[in-house]
Amino acid sequence: MIRRRRRLSCRQVGRSLQEFLDGEIDDDQRITRLREHLEACRDCGLEAETYRSLQAAIRRQVPPITSPELDRLRDFGARLAAGEIDADQ
Repeated sequence: MIRRRRRLSCRQVGRSLQEFLDGEIDDDQRITRLREHLEACRDCGLEAETYRSLQAAIRRQVPPITSPELDRLRDFGARLAAGEIDADQ
């Protein structure tokens, strides 16, 4: 017996869209179902394209963080978590 997959609803896609676009979903079947819905549903497809455009615009505007800056930020976070720095000052 062949079991047909139920299509995802727009609500279901909406709950997972940001994770999908950020590459945070590792379930191949779920990814396939999301892609199928985005291709078939004009509204969700346009929403996804809007998110992609925003992501691209942000990447163009924000300068990349260099390794020394990132190291200082990580060191500061570690010292703050260890209580070596008073966050209220």
